[in-house]
Amino acid sequence: MVIPVHDVNPVRRTPWVTYALIAANVLVFLFMPGLAGSVAGDSTLAQQCRLHAFLDQYAAVPQELIHHRMPRLVPTGETAVGPQGPGCVVGPPGYDKSPELSVLTALFLHGGWLHLLGNMLFLLIFGNNIEDRMGHVRFALFYAVCGFAATYGFALVNAGSAEPLIGASGAIAGVLGAYLVLYPKARVWVLVPFLIFLPLRLPAWLVLGFWFGLQAVYSSGQGVSDAGTVAYAAHVAGFLAGMLLAWPLRPGTPPPPEPRGLLFGRQARPRHTW
Repeated sequence: MVIPVHDVNPVRRTPWVTYALIAANVLVFLFMPGLAGSVAGDSTLAQQCRLHAFLDQYAAVPQELIHHRMPRLVPTGETAVGPQGPGCVVGPPGYDKSPELSVLTALFLHGGWLHLLGNMLFLLIFGNNIEDRMGHVRFALFYAVCGFAATYGFALVNAGSAEPLIGASGAIAGVLGAYLVLYPKARVWVLVPFLIFLPLRLPAWLVLGFWFGLQAVYSSGQGVSDAGTVAYAAHVAGFLAGMLLAWPLRPGTPPPPEPRGLLFGRQARPRHTW
C-alpha cells in the first residue's frame, strides 16, 4: 500500500473543520480507557474490561443499528473471578443508548495509535481541499453523512454482528471519494515501499483508485487475513457516498495547478512547505 504524504493542491482558506476533527479524534483517543495498554502493547484485564464497557456504550453495533434494540447483558467494566477464572463482569445495561447517535460517537473512537494516525493522515491530506470546495458547514455535514452511509452500509451486510464498529475511516473514505471526483488530476506525493520508501508524485485518480480497489477486494474477504477485524465494507460504502455527494460540485471546481518536473526522485520534490 502506498503512503500519501502531501498533495500538490493549494487551498484558499484555512480548513478549520478538518483541524477540529483531527483535534477531537486525538483528544477522545487520549481519554479512552485502556490507552496505556494500546501504547505499551499490553494491558491488564481491568483495562480491557473498562475498554469493552466503554465501546459497548459508545461504539456502533450492527445488530443494534438494524434491529434497534439493546442486548440484555453488556460488560459493566468490572472484573471478577468465575468458574473459568478471571474475566469481565456482564449485567443489564445501566444506560440508555441511541443506536443512531452511536454512529456519530463511533466516528471519534479508534483501536490504537496506528489506527488513529493512519486515519488522521488521510484526513489532513485530502480533507482540506474538500472543505475548501464545500465550505466549512457543508463539509461538516458531508463528513457526518458519509460516516452514517459507511456505518449503515457495513451494518446492512453484517446485520447479525455484535462486534463494536469504531473509527473515522468510513467518513474519511467519503472524503477520498469526493477528492477523486473533484480533483482526479491533482498530484499526490506518496511513499512506495520498494526495498526502501521510494517517493513518487502520482495523479490522485491512480492513488485513490488503487486504494478503493483494494478496499473492494478486501471487503469480499479475498487477499487479506484480517477481513473480520477491519470494516472494509464501510470504506467502500463511504467512498461511494462521497463520490455521489460531490458529483454535483464537479462542473464548478477549478482544476489543481499542473506540477512541473519529474514524477519521481530528488528532482521531483515539491518546493513549497509541507
